[in-house]
Amino acid sequence: LILYPCTMSILIVGSLAFDDIETPFGSSPNTLGGSSTYIALSASYYNSTIQMVGVVGNDFTDEHFALLHAKNIDTAGIQKIESGKTFRWAGRYHYDMNTRDTLDTQLNVFADFDPVIPEQYSNARFVCLGNIDPELQLKVLDQINTPELVILDTMNFWIESKLEALKKTLQRVD
Repeated sequence: LILYPCTMSILIVGSLAFDDIETPFGSSPNTLGGSSTYIALSASYYNSTIQMVGVVGNDFTDEHFALLHAKNIDTAGIQKIESGKTFRWAGRYHYDMNTRDTLDTQLNVFADFDPVIPEQYSNARFVCLGNIDPELQLKVLDQINTPELVILDTMNFWIESKLEALKKTLQRVD
């Protein structure tokens, strides 16, 4: 199988985080994580135009931005809040690596995240709503003109705490 890069633009809105991961095989504390981080890094192997919107705190360093920039990810939509810390998640994966338990969720600056889509991103054809509050996912969709395809990521935290908003959001997702 040969995969060729494409040039379509993808707007990714979601969490940038630091994760503490435990598995039966080892652990990795304070690892760069977040749904939009991994979506953007993965997509960068196949796409040359990735636009990212999110929020980080003062613990998100120039080194973290450099990693994204090295993959040609446009971070103009990432808000940096100097007076707070980046979202944190901790989880323990079971032996099958498909099952996991959330040990801790600290929203930090993410708690007040108000996604504002830069004007240059508003005509995105492809939108990926990473793991964020489903009410914010709806707000993002209201700022995009006519997306051709919208996909969504979520997790137990939002399913358990915002189920009705998630159901409403899912009605606008492909």
